[in-house]
Amino acid sequence: MQNEFEIKKEMCEIGKRVYNRGMVAANDGNFSVKLNDNEFLCTPTGVSKGFMTPEYICKVDANGNVLQANKGFRPSSEIKMHMRVYKERPDVNSVVHAHPLYATTFAIAGIPLTQPIMPEAVIALGCVPIAKYGTPSTMEIPDAVSEHLQYFDAVLLENHGALTYSDSLLNAYHKMESVEFYARLLWQTMQIGGPQELNKEQVEKLYEIRRQFGLPGKHPANVCPNAKAGKPSCHTCGGNCSGGAAPKADADLVAEITKKVMSQLGM
Repeated sequence: MQNEFEIKKEMCEIGKRVYNRGMVAANDGNFSVKLNDNEFLCTPTGVSKGFMTPEYICKVDANGNVLQANKGFRPSSEIKMHMRVYKERPDVNSVVHAHPLYATTFAIAGIPLTQPIMPEAVIALGCVPIAKYGTPSTMEIPDAVSEHLQYFDAVLLENHGALTYSDSLLNAYHKMESVEFYARLLWQTMQIGGPQELNKEQVEKLYEIRRQFGLPGKHPANVCPNAKAGKPSCHTCGGNCSGGAAPKADADLVAEITKKVMSQLGM
């Protein structure tokens, strides 16, 4: 079992990975690790996640109050969002928030990642809904994210970025990588006519593989309320099975949004 200092070093290593992969710019992003029910380590505000050392890391309680922080450092202003995840998902031990380019592009365009385009994404993520926009550092974001916490392990934040959470910091980070890879593949296939989606039977087989693996977390393979009611599961309900996700855009809307985004990027 890792001691506190080892966890801080791992947080710094993950910070380098997030920064070096271009998932954040400047001082963006934040992540945290649960030590116990009332102690959490978190990244500081106003600091590049690519250049942290263990003494940068802060410790807070379940209400986000500072328990320990070295001079010049204070917890991320987004700690409220992290605490909401821990409160409503006792199985979660780490939360990662970043602004990966492709995933954030979809979040800004208002398009959830619900299309079943590759087996790994179906098994690992299920689908990724969009939490409605909230002002950073306020309770608006925790409240928006809360609508999805019992159904998904990854959420896009409207006009903001992405949020992933899991049973360890490494797994939460890997989910962020998976979300970004999924988003990039979906974006690229949209440029050449759109993706060829897996059919319902293929998706159900992948769900069964996930069940056999006994993977932790929330996933439409076993928690989607639509699936439990005998209705189409997440991948065919437009990401709306948690009651709060944005509906899946139709082909014309996707094409129009893509055209506008490419125009703004000078492509």
